[in-house]
Amino acid sequence: MNRREFVATTAASAVLAASPALARSPGAQMSPTPPVAKRIPVVIEQLGRTRTDDYQWMKDDNWQAVLRDPTLIKADVKEHLEAENAYREAMLASTLPLQTRMFEEMKGRIKEDDSSVPAPDGPWAYFTAFQTGDQHPRYMRVERQGTWTQDGRTVTKNFIVAPTPQLLLDCNALAEGKAYSEVSAVEHSPDHSLFAYAEDAQGSEVHRIYVKDLATGEVLPDVIQSATGNFTFSPDSQWIFWTNRDDNGRPDKIFRRPARGGETTLVYEETDDGMFMGVERTSDDAFIVIGIQNQETSETRYISGDQPTNAPQVLAEREVAVRYDVDHWLDRWVIRTNADDAIDFKIVQTLTEQTGRASWTDLVPHTPGRFIEGVALVKGFLARQERADANTKIVIRDREGDEHEIAVDEPAYALSLGGASEFETTTMRYGYNSPSTPTSTYDYDVLTRERTLRKVQEVPSGHDPADYVVERLNAPATDGQMVPVTVLRRRTTPVDGSAPLLLYGYGSYGIPMAASFSTGRLSLVDRGWIYAIAHIRGGSDKGWGWFLDGRKFKKKNTFTDFTAAADHLIARNYARAGNIVAQGGSAGGLLMGAVTNMRPELWAGVIGQVPFVDVINTMSDISLPLTPPEWPEWGNPIEDVEAYDYIASYSPYDNIEARAYPAILATGGLSDPRVTYWEPEKWVAKLRPATTSGKPVLLKINMEAGHGGASGRFDYLKEVAHDYAFAVWAIQKGWETT
Repeated sequence: MNRREFVATTAASAVLAASPALARSPGAQMSPTPPVAKRIPVVIEQLGRTRTDDYQWMKDDNWQAVLRDPTLIKADVKEHLEAENAYREAMLASTLPLQTRMFEEMKGRIKEDDSSVPAPDGPWAYFTAFQTGDQHPRYMRVERQGTWTQDGRTVTKNFIVAPTPQLLLDCNALAEGKAYSEVSAVEHSPDHSLFAYAEDAQGSEVHRIYVKDLATGEVLPDVIQSATGNFTFSPDSQWIFWTNRDDNGRPDKIFRRPARGGETTLVYEETDDGMFMGVERTSDDAFIVIGIQNQETSETRYISGDQPTNAPQVLAEREVAVRYDVDHWLDRWVIRTNADDAIDFKIVQTLTEQTGRASWTDLVPHTPGRFIEGVALVKGFLARQERADANTKIVIRDREGDEHEIAVDEPAYALSLGGASEFETTTMRYGYNSPSTPTSTYDYDVLTRERTLRKVQEVPSGHDPADYVVERLNAPATDGQMVPVTVLRRRTTPVDGSAPLLLYGYGSYGIPMAASFSTGRLSLVDRGWIYAIAHIRGGSDKGWGWFLDGRKFKKKNTFTDFTAAADHLIARNYARAGNIVAQGGSAGGLLMGAVTNMRPELWAGVIGQVPFVDVINTMSDISLPLTPPEWPEWGNPIEDVEAYDYIASYSPYDNIEARAYPAILATGGLSDPRVTYWEPEKWVAKLRPATTSGKPVLLKINMEAGHGGASGRFDYLKEVAHDYAFAVWAIQKGWETT
């Protein structure tokens, strides 16, 4: 035993000795005893249906205040959460040496003194950098060298000696003395004189926006409070616009004030609680646009960039089930939309003055199965990112309509369009990686079609992509659809059913799961595991129709696709039933809860990270931040009986029965506004007395973080190591020796 393992084992013993949730067995060893949650039955009548919730008391009635100040949590809730944390720590005490080894491996794969490729914008190039030991980034800029176009003229600036970078913000200093600190957004003013940043200091996504004068280094005193983290400067750099966050955690207003401080003015107020909202500038700086949308309907309002104090105008009136987002390209609007039954979206254009839908004309017509994910503009070119069959490609188009493609010949990969930080350029940036290949960052000249490799992600501890195999399988779903499955394994790992397998899934909101590179998952794969991603319905991996076929009254397709992926992996000898760990987070945690109820025999363990498992209660609580905006995704069980019955038929919390459940790890954050802490807490409380397998049900609540977990890059890796160590422990049935 090395010193680190000795320290970890000693710490585990201390947990066992100190915890009030643990009891000594009649023998010599300590035997962890799980907390028993009190039951206070609450009968809920809704639309003629009745349900009983024994654990509703776990929801703090003052949860809005708790998000802003976690110390206000009710005493009995806090006591129970602490007892659950202590029980989990005791149960997983034997994994502490493994957690430490995995963390050190993950840390060793990160270049600690790393920096991003500078993004040029006028006279400066902006980048982020880490120094050795840094948990958080430093935002920097450096005076630009060479020749570029600015305001229609050519500028040349050469240096004999490379300039010294200027520090804009050290997030490590900002985080000093805080349990949590996350800078969610930064932006410099167009004239490069100001730098603004949004900090979330408790994980609750309640942000403060600070503005710094880059000439003096002073952070200006007029701090913006209660913001979502979304903001932008006006094109003339005189004003700052931001999105307000109301007491229920929703974006409800757009405000404006002088960039250096002054009187605040209401720009726009959204009266529909079911809409999200944000503000930004167009690529050509001609307009400030306010985007308003939910999962199926959207609207844009715009303000002329040279008259930033004008009232916003509607670009096209909102229509239910019609989505569109806009950018501006010199003399025209460029609009990505699903209008006219363009399920996988198309790109239309219209002259600046003619914004209504009647004047929209196709620029890139709709092609079924080719989902247009996004658009990036520079002065003479338009780039679009497309997705089909769980892979991506980038297509470049000039203003005359000539097109060419950036493509990759691999079975599974991730190609991501970064676009450009300035408008008057012919250079766009994109990234490429795959499950076995670290990220390469390229600058691509859209005019000459030449690409320049700017950076390859370093893995300091060593990594050879040739040691790994990446495969793409297609699993037949229950209705005949083919579900893509990306598989990563070491070349030496046998495909005979003997290897443990981790199957990851999400499947909601149209968010695809990229077949991308992750240094963290190598700590499983290098131990002989197979890692698989199921590209299930509910995501847009095979187009927007793939999403539509896994939402609302088709939501169960998401769950059966995942189990179909597991069955196919078993049939192809990549795994065997009972030797698979399933993992998913947030809405992917809903997936974990559903497949645990449906097919518990498939899994050795299930990791539900911030799991959305109390669906019927959450979607019936209009005070929660995401409830009204997400009725288009799940249905409204307050007014729609059919929606109530369908949600109730799969809601994981409401479908727990006496079953032989696998080992369960549920995680959450006390300050999480998206999936509140009581969802995993209630799920665990109800699962534990229901399971007949004797396998443990564990809860980990981060008392100092929110939806994304720990904010520091190393603290986050510790959480990944914890979850992966649980996966190993579940496969090895570690509780039998605890």
